[in-house]
Amino acid sequence: MTIKLRAHHLLCLLTYVGKGYSPAFTANYDRVAERLSRGEDILLVSGPDDVCAPLLDETEPHCLNESVVDRDRLAGLDVEELLARPIRVGTHLDLDTGTLARMRQAFSAGLVRKACGGCEWNELCSTIAAGGYSDTLVQRSAAPAEG
Repeated sequence: MTIKLRAHHLLCLLTYVGKGYSPAFTANYDRVAERLSRGEDILLVSGPDDVCAPLLDETEPHCLNESVVDRDRLAGLDVEELLARPIRVGTHLDLDTGTLARMRQAFSAGLVRKACGGCEWNELCSTIAAGGYSDTLVQRSAAPAEG
């Protein structure tokens, strides 16, 4: 299976520790984190993705706001530069052990954080990064995914 993610969630997944907007959001994100840890590939999408799904029932889901679209743009540019490959809608990405480690190192160094400005989770993510990502739920082993 393929996990549909918007670009800024490529950064969010680096520090996800099971905290979120609501119990339904967190339960869903836990499942996405488990799938990522098992090695499912990522398809970049525009707008709401597999992480956002529980928020779509809200009266005014923030995942539809222009500010979130701008986060996607900024995150895509940063990750594209880091990985030296296109990060655009329709791109497939394998979040292997090396890629995850490289992204986390860049996140810790502040190299891929433009999209994080103004985000309510920014301080938590900074604390998690400073702590070495020890409690994060997206973890990859060196073993390839079975398909």
